[in-house]
Amino acid sequence: MAKPTKHAPLICIILSILAVIGIISSLLISNPLPAIFLLIPTVGYEVYRTEGVSTKTSSIIILVVLLLEIVLIIFSIDIDLAGFLGQETKYIAGYEVPLGALTVIGPTVMAILSIILFIRTRGVYTKWLSVNIFVTCFIIIYTMNPETVRELFKFAIQELLDRFAYI
Repeated sequence: MAKPTKHAPLICIILSILAVIGIISSLLISNPLPAIFLLIPTVGYEVYRTEGVSTKTSSIIILVVLLLEIVLIIFSIDIDLAGFLGQETKYIAGYEVPLGALTVIGPTVMAILSIILFIRTRGVYTKWLSVNIFVTCFIIIYTMNPETVRELFKFAIQELLDRFAYI
C-alpha cells in the first residue's frame, strides 16, 4: 500500500536541508562524518517509503552500509579490497564495482544503489531521497579520496545513458 504523502514534501525539504548542512560541514572540515550522520535520517525515511522488493532491499542495504561506514571511519578500519582479492573490480548485482579502500567502496555501493532506487522507484519522494543519497555519497567519497569521484561520476553518467537510451 502506498505510503501517505501529506507531510512528505516538508519532510523531504527538511532532509534535503540536513543533507546540505552535512555536505557543507564535511567539505569545510575535510571529514565525511558530518555528511554521513546527517544522511541517516534521509536513508531511514527512504527505507520507510520504499515498497517494492528490489527498492526496499536496496534502501535497507544502503542503511546497513551507511552504519558500517561510520564504524569503519570512527575505528580507522581501512582494508584494501583490491589488494586482498587480487583484482581491481568485482561484478556485484549486475554492476562492475571498482575495488579499493573499504571506506570508499561503501559510499560507492550506496551511490550505485541510489541510482537503482532512482530508476526503479515510481514515487516522486523516493526519487527525491535517492538524489539526496547520491549527491551526499559523492561528497563522502570526495572527502576521503577525490580521485575516486571522477570514476564514480563517469560510471553514473554511463549508467543513466544506458538506461535512458531505450526510451
